Amino acid sequence: MSKGQHLGEFEQFILLALLRVRREGYGMTVRREIEETTGRDVSIGSVYATLERLETKGYLSSQHVDPEPDRGGKPRRIYAVTRAGLRALDQTREALAKMWDGVAIKAARSR
Repeated sequence: MSKGQHLGEFEQFILLALLRVRREGYGMTVRREIEETTGRDVSIGSVYATLERLETKGYLSSQHVDPEPDRGGKPRRIYAVTRAGLRALDQTREALAKMWDGVAIKAARSR
């Protein structure tokens, strides 16, 4: 991954939430998954802005699905992680693991 292509924390949360929710990958389910898993409050606006940015980068694909009667006839946009998105997650995880290798938080606090 070259400079500027590393995933930020929230981008990782979005991609990982999509992988966790699988076929239900639309904005509200992503938001709910992040909030439930991390305990962090997330605005729906930040979710949609990040989904759009990740799709522009080629890390996500999306499609509109037909409206469902239980949603009042409103269409949904379903997102899925692409192979490039999986690679980006893996490369970011590897880079973070290398940075963490040999770091001891307890030792660093006592300095």
